[in-house]
Amino acid sequence: MPEQFPLHFEFRANQTFDDFFAGENEPIVEDLKQCVLGNGAQQIFIWGKSGQGKSNVLQACCHYAQQYERQSFYFDLARYRRHRPAILIGLDDYDVVCLDNVDWIVGQEKWEQALCNFMQQHYERGHQLIISATCLPNYMTIKTPDLKTRLSWGLMLQLKTLVSTQSIDALIFKADAMGFEISPQVGRFLMIQHPSELDGLWHLLDKLDHASLAAKRKLTVPFLKRLFNNAES
Repeated sequence: MPEQFPLHFEFRANQTFDDFFAGENEPIVEDLKQCVLGNGAQQIFIWGKSGQGKSNVLQACCHYAQQYERQSFYFDLARYRRHRPAILIGLDDYDVVCLDNVDWIVGQEKWEQALCNFMQQHYERGHQLIISATCLPNYMTIKTPDLKTRLSWGLMLQLKTLVSTQSIDALIFKADAMGFEISPQVGRFLMIQHPSELDGLWHLLDKLDHASLAAKRKLTVPFLKRLFNNAES
C-alpha cells in the first residue's frame, strides 16, 4: 500500500518574505512572488550554497501563496529521501509546490523517476513549482535524462552571498523582526566572533535574546564578551 502524503506541513512562522533580508537578492524575491501569483515563470530553480536562505524563501513563497488564497505545499526532500517516492502522489493538486534540497534524491532512480512524473503532471495542470538545490542541474549526477531536462525548464536563479556589511544589516534586521535591538557594533562583533552561515547566526540570536532577558541587560559588546567567556570556561 503506497504511503499517504501528509495533508499539511508545518509553516515556519518566522520565515516569511518580511523576515528575509534580501539585500542584492531583491529581484529574486520579486520573481518568486510573481511566480507564486501565476504572473511570472511557471517554474523557478533556485541554487546557492548552504545557509544562504533557500529554505527561508521557499517557506516564504508558501506563506505568500496563502495570503492570496492559493494552495501551497513546502516539501524538504532531504528529510523524506529515505521514504518511498510514492509520497509524491497527489502533490500536483497544489497551486504552488516548493521542493527544497532536490539534490538530496539525485542518484536514486526510483525517486528521480517519481519526481520526473510529478513535475510533468504539475506542469500540465498549469501549477507553479519552485525548486532549490546547492548547484545547477548540469552539475548533478542525475541518472534520469528527462529529470535533468525538466529541472532546467524554467527560470534559473542564484541566491547571492551577502557581503560583510550586508550580513551585519541582516543581523540587525533579523533581531528587529524577533522583537529586540542590536547595534551595528554588536553586529560586527558577532560576525567576527561567529563567522558562520547566516542560519547559524539566527539560532545564536535566539539564544542571545533569552540570555539578555534573563540577565535584564541589553546586548552590548561588553555583555557579549562576558557571556562568551563564561561559556568557554
